Amino acid sequence: MYPRLLKIDLNSSQSAFLFGPRGTGKTFWLKQHLLQATFIDLLRTDTFIRLLSNPSCLETILPPHPTQWVVIDEVQKVPALLNEVHRLIEQWVH
Repeated sequence: MYPRLLKIDLNSSQSAFLFGPRGTGKTFWLKQHLLQATFIDLLRTDTFIRLLSNPSCLETILPPHPTQWVVIDEVQKVPALLNEVHRLIEQWVH
């Protein structure tokens, strides 16, 4: 067993990316530590197709002003989502 080196301030209001090789437990760690988070899983075919065809509908999936973490698992599969995430963060901050 190896100790994790990951240190994320779970009380922070900043956004973060979690990078790492496949199969190292990123999703598992997030689900164990962010129990109240909204999880959007792009490995689900229906979610992937919906957001690929219309990234702006991300806003309709999320609560109006999330007070808990939002996790978009496998976000690299739909790069246009990063523009929507950026727009929503800016909208909610201001």
